[in-house]
Amino acid sequence: MTESVPVERLSPAELKTLFLFEALDDDQLAWLSENGRVERRPGGSAVYTEGEDATCFFVLLSGTVAMRRRVESTEMETTRTNQRGVYGGATMAFIRRGQVETAGYLNSLIALTDSQFVVFEAPAFGAKIREWFPMAMHLLEGMMLGWQNIQTVVGQRERLLSLGRLSAGLTHELNNPAAAAVRATASLRERVSKMRRKLAHLATANVDADALVALTELQENAVERMAKSAREELSPVEVADAEDALSDWFDEHGIDDGWDLAPTLVAAGVDLDWLNEIAATMPTELLPDGLHWVTYALETEQLMAEIEDSTTRISTLVNAARQYSQLDRAAHQDIDVNEGLKSTLTMLSHKIKKSGKITLVKDLAVDLPLVPAYPGELNQVWTNLIDNAVAAMPDGGTLALRSRLEGDCVLVEIGDTGPGVPLELREKIFEPFFTTKPVGEGTGLGLDISYRVVVLRHHGDLRVVSEPGDTRFQVRLPVHEPPSAV
Repeated sequence: MTESVPVERLSPAELKTLFLFEALDDDQLAWLSENGRVERRPGGSAVYTEGEDATCFFVLLSGTVAMRRRVESTEMETTRTNQRGVYGGATMAFIRRGQVETAGYLNSLIALTDSQFVVFEAPAFGAKIREWFPMAMHLLEGMMLGWQNIQTVVGQRERLLSLGRLSAGLTHELNNPAAAAVRATASLRERVSKMRRKLAHLATANVDADALVALTELQENAVERMAKSAREELSPVEVADAEDALSDWFDEHGIDDGWDLAPTLVAAGVDLDWLNEIAATMPTELLPDGLHWVTYALETEQLMAEIEDSTTRISTLVNAARQYSQLDRAAHQDIDVNEGLKSTLTMLSHKIKKSGKITLVKDLAVDLPLVPAYPGELNQVWTNLIDNAVAAMPDGGTLALRSRLEGDCVLVEIGDTGPGVPLELREKIFEPFFTTKPVGEGTGLGLDISYRVVVLRHHGDLRVVSEPGDTRFQVRLPVHEPPSAV
């Protein structure tokens, strides 16, 4: 027959030496003494593991422990202590099931050295706490559930506001090239229609084949000239002088509406020498129709170039939005940090331009190593930091983005020349709901979200260096995936 091992317990007097129980009365201490047991864990072992059913409440008596949280496939240490009386485990035991999001352990506790605990079964311990402190439990339950609801609602609101700002900016940026393409397409249709009518007029005028060939060659010559002149930019005064000179030439040669033809021909690089050469080689009766034909052809080329430029800009913006949202990419991958910064700048370009007084400086290092990351979440970080930097300079300034390799980390700095963050506020700016913006202009979650993404999700570092005229938020991201904790 096997003898049962006696359960080791602490006396009420010993329990009273723990700060957690020092204010309890004798009856309460007696109950804890009777229902708590002493357990030991060897160094390197798990006291409890995150996600498992939260069955016990642990109070440290001796040894050193580390608290860890799981982030995707790895664990990160959040706390390390040897303070007698600290507690962990079923810390939600006093809240009735169904009122909390999880009934499992919220973290893991590892005994780094041989450790000793007093342990209470969660159901009995929680029920007794509710019995002893009913009003405190009502207040605590209300505060906890209210806090969870506030974080959920305000967090969603913060993301929706950010999405709304980005959508408004992207819509504005897309509208400009789209409207330009629509206008150019309508003008192109009109010019093509005029070319058809002019061609029909020439056909009915019994113009011989040699003359039509000459007109075609004239058109091709003008298009080639326009392609070469595209690289030569004239000042507004030079353009006005050139248009006046061409208008006078048209009047001298009896060509009506020369003032309407001149801008297109000047933009194509046509000058008086070229017109005189054409006039010397082309029959006088064909000169008006020939120059109109050439002008229409040049306008179609210019309009097609405008349409190409507009649609290219639209395609660039769509690609930037795809890069920013990461909708067609894996959640976790090795990324080029500079690409995320550039796509975020594109998404926020409307806001930066709208200020009208902000100068953008980019100093992005080439050949940066790829970083293992969640790119969609990092883009939210860049959005929050850039948006805050712009908001800090309502009267204008310099927005600076820098990236470089620093040891085993990629360092990204987002700086502004605003008034800076006062010393007494620097330790608070990453706290939830803390904001320096006026009421109604900020939720206070942007930097909190950024901190959690950088530090908790990516095992990196986020800090601020600030003085008036030079505020820099520094993000450090490890180049290598940290090894999983044991």
